[in-house]
Amino acid sequence: MSELRPLGKEYIFTSAHFNTVKSLLYQFAGIKLAESKDAMVYSRLVRRIRALKLPGFSDYFDYLQANESEHQEFINALTTNQTAFFREPHHFEVLKRHLQAHPQTKRIWCAASSTGEEPYSIAMVVAEHFGRFNTPIEIIASDIDSAVLKKAQLGIYPIERIETVSDERKKMFFQRGKGAQLGNVRVVPELRQMLQFTRINLVDNFWSIKTPIDIIFCRNVMIYFDKATQESILKHMMLSLAEDGLYIAGHSENFNMFPQIITPVGQTTYKAVKGSVSAKTEY
Repeated sequence: MSELRPLGKEYIFTSAHFNTVKSLLYQFAGIKLAESKDAMVYSRLVRRIRALKLPGFSDYFDYLQANESEHQEFINALTTNQTAFFREPHHFEVLKRHLQAHPQTKRIWCAASSTGEEPYSIAMVVAEHFGRFNTPIEIIASDIDSAVLKKAQLGIYPIERIETVSDERKKMFFQRGKGAQLGNVRVVPELRQMLQFTRINLVDNFWSIKTPIDIIFCRNVMIYFDKATQESILKHMMLSLAEDGLYIAGHSENFNMFPQIITPVGQTTYKAVKGSVSAKTEY
């Protein structure tokens, strides 16, 4: 990376600036930025610099250190949120079978809910299993990004986002927008009420969530952490998981390097190693 202002760019952005961003994002969220993300970092953070009317990146870093409230804006700007309804559909078949085999299931956590497509997909399967919206299962939807959580709580999406959803589910779980909302759909209120939205940073020592958790969906999140952080989060999650609970990972994730913590029981589906750290009581 050049130490001078990149051609056509309005702010000087140096290797030192990029390294500072990497260090701060790891400090705040445990996320490791790849060296190839310099252009992404520049394009996203200049929006904050402009909004705050600051002269440049160094001034922004000073502002960031002096204003803790900016930490969340910094994290929001740099986290990527890619999701879809019923993405990796085999996991929802796993969920369906688990609900059938474990009628005592009481708590499901979607640990990276993004704009809501994943936790709403979970809620649809739960509602279908019970044949009603009012179920005994608590569904927690969390994310580190407060901005996407607000979008998730609204439950409003462009109609093309539900193209892959079955016609039956479209009729049961979505309302078509009219007037100003023409071209959008909204999740029905009964489905929205099945979810509890909360901001959780996975690298924090305490999570504001009851345990034990019967199923944890944490898909395509661990890839952003280094091995030490992955191990720490996995230990925390296995401590939170019910004795016969499931941990559902993303297609790009593999935890063979942690055989003492977690063991595979299906395609990107895991359980805590017996006798390790599974939770036994609720708090």
